[in-house]
Amino acid sequence: MLEPLLGSTNCERVLIFLAARDEGYLREISDFFETSPAPILKQLEKLENGGVLFSRLAGRTRLYGFNPRYPFLNELKSLLDKALAFYPEDIRSRLQESRRRPRRKGKPL
Repeated sequence: MLEPLLGSTNCERVLIFLAARDEGYLREISDFFETSPAPILKQLEKLENGGVLFSRLAGRTRLYGFNPRYPFLNELKSLLDKALAFYPEDIRSRLQESRRRPRRKGKPL
């Protein structure tokens, strides 16, 4: 949907994922969209070098999120929120799930 504006599908995927979840890591994003990690990493690095994203280490995992000092952050987030509203319901609900860890073995539902 935003591919013509952003230049690539993977850039759109990264930004939509982070807009929905606030934070994410490379493998999580690539697994969600069922794509190779290499192009996702390229977009994450490009956006981080451009100042749109920041990254931090949590253990051995590099987490990415929106840079609060980016001057067009509010405008970018509002554009992404509007674009997310046009995504299919199943993708939106999967993106907005808050549970990230697997359920403990034997735990009742």
